[in-house]
Parts: sequence; C-alpha cells; structure tokens
Amino acid sequence: MRRFNLLFSIGLLMVCFLLTGCPKKKPPIEPEAIDTTTTVTPDVPEEEETTTIPTTPEELKESQFKTVYFDFDKYNLRPDGKAALDFNYDLLAAHTDVIIKIEGHCDERGTVEYNLSLGEKRARAAQDYLVGLGVKPGRITVISYGKERPVDPRHNEEAWDKNRRDEFRIISQ
Repeated sequence: MRRFNLLFSIGLLMVCFLLTGCPKKKPPIEPEAIDTTTTVTPDVPEEEETTTIPTTPEELKESQFKTVYFDFDKYNLRPDGKAALDFNYDLLAAHTDVIIKIEGHCDERGTVEYNLSLGEKRARAAQDYLVGLGVKPGRITVISYGKERPVDPRHNEEAWDKNRRDEFRIISQ
C-alpha cells in the first residue's frame, strides 16, 4: 500500500510537471528600449520585491542519526540513550516521509541466540521510545544482528562498549 501511494504521488507530480512545463524565459531587453535619461539618487534605496519560494528540506543522511548505547546484558535506555533518541526524534519530525530501520547489536559475549534476542529488545526499546514521542509506528522497523556485526572487532571492554548499540538506517524518504 505504501509503495502504491509513493508511486501514485510520483506519477501525480510528473503529470503536474508535464502539464505546467518549465517557466518561459523573458526575452532580453533591447538596448534601444533602455531609458538613459532617468537618474536614480544613490541615497534613496529602492524597495525590493520579496517573494518567498518554498524550499524542500535537505535530504536526511544516516550519518545525522545518533547511535544509542547500552550497558552490558541490558536493553533499558540510559539517559544518554534517551538524549540520542530525542535528537533522532527531531530529525524524524523534520523529515516526516522518512522510514527507518533500527538495528540492535550486542558485544561478542553470550550465545548467538541470546544476543539475537537481546539485540531485538534493544531495537524495540528505541522504537517504543520514539513512538512514545510521536513517531508513527509504521515508519520504524527493527532487526537484530546480535553479535554478528561488531563496529570494533577487538576483544576488550572498550570494544564491547562500542558494540552494544542501536544504529539507524534509512529505508526510504
């Protein structure tokens, strides 16, 4: 249904563009038509015509989203995680057509099954928080990669801290 709506909207925009066409260029002013007898005093500013041209917001980039980090063996949101999600909410509120995927990740400790489950709980915690702030649930999907995609492959606490995270990917905009 979303694809149909998207394709319909694109088609409608294309039809509107084809019907209206590009604006016509004004013909250049002939040199003979310029009145050179009028003088303008420099100390009297001319009023400028102001028009507001609606602009589309810049395209959202995945690098703009903040990563949410978790404590060992936990999926509850820390205060810094909530702050990151508040920031991400502002991005999503400004780009209402963006659909995202939240990826839950874990460190290497624990079984594959356990970490897949924990990663999903982490992603769902972030999803629930964003939905609670007002993001429509249909704009967010979740997936867990468990311990399969570490951002830091080392085997120490510093690396494990970086690997316990939620990352945000843009599915469409």
